[in-house]
Amino acid sequence: MRFGIFMGPYHKPGLNPLVSFQQDMQTIINLDELGFDEAWIGEHHSGGIETIGSPELFIAAAAERTKRIKLGTGAITLPYHNPLWVADRIVQLDYQTRGRMMFGVAPGQLVQDAQMMGLHPSQNRQRLQEALEVIIPLFKGERVTRKTDWFDLQDARLQMLPYSNFDMATVSVLSPSGPLLAGRHGMGMLSVAATDPDGIEKLLGHWQIMEQEAASHGQPKPLRKDWRLMGPMHLAETMEQAKEDVRYGLSMLEDYRAHINPAPDIDWWDIDKIVDMLNESGAAVIGTPEMARAQINRLIEKSGGFGTYLLMGVDWARYPATVRSHQLFAEEVMPYFNGLGDPLRKSFEEVMATGYAGAQLTAAAQASMIEKYKRGSV
Repeated sequence: MRFGIFMGPYHKPGLNPLVSFQQDMQTIINLDELGFDEAWIGEHHSGGIETIGSPELFIAAAAERTKRIKLGTGAITLPYHNPLWVADRIVQLDYQTRGRMMFGVAPGQLVQDAQMMGLHPSQNRQRLQEALEVIIPLFKGERVTRKTDWFDLQDARLQMLPYSNFDMATVSVLSPSGPLLAGRHGMGMLSVAATDPDGIEKLLGHWQIMEQEAASHGQPKPLRKDWRLMGPMHLAETMEQAKEDVRYGLSMLEDYRAHINPAPDIDWWDIDKIVDMLNESGAAVIGTPEMARAQINRLIEKSGGFGTYLLMGVDWARYPATVRSHQLFAEEVMPYFNGLGDPLRKSFEEVMATGYAGAQLTAAAQASMIEKYKRGSV
């Protein structure tokens, strides 16, 4: 299994933007050093919480500061851009990152973003489909002539073809639109509501939709390694510490999210009740690495298997506590699933199973050498 982060990002209101950009960049650097596999960066233009307007700009800077982590647009809101220029920027980013770029798309989350452009949110999914019908052929080196009510391309083509065979993925929430697009265009899927009580029950159905749509459009059979599931977690050494950490920002940020996505009608400011509700429903993990492992095992069971688990990038806790949460995840959760810890654990158990025989043999060897030295026979 692979691991990463889906970074909107969600910052607590009032945080200095200079600080928030620095923290976002440092998070990617930290995750690269901790062995995380990928990071997806969002695009948003209103709300005052999700402060990155151009994931391409952020990824270009992050690629210069990291060594191996892959960096994805999570996601470009295609209805807001001419598809030819999106394709051109993505190819440039593919070269600049030497193949560490991933291409993720979405119809758009924030109503205000669409309204500022004179769009109705109901138009976005149709525009997303129309844009993909242009962008994917362009990536393949094809010439495209296509006119819609929002773009007009005449013999359009890219002057450079992609540097790599980069991953492509569509965001999926609760409706079938995400898996329909992913299957139709042979893309991967980013299930960002995977731990939502309703979303987790839709996972298997979404995968089946994706498989059916791929088959009916002549696409290769989808691979579960290309399926990414996102779920929020904040980890600490104890459950009590984790709960104390999230008093910083959980209530404000989850209340904000309830204003842009359907959510339970509850008091988000009763932190003790909210933490219990999130943990008991499985919507999130606020607790220990053991709880995180149980959550991922539950997702494996419900989905039938997937390739990458993504943390949510959110300021539930102050930044140092968030850094510690990522460290605990890397130390105690990732090795459990990717197998890196298995040989070490086996070797440790083999030594422990011998009792103190090894120590006794060492002591005997030491005593023998001491005796030889005393006799002058060394």
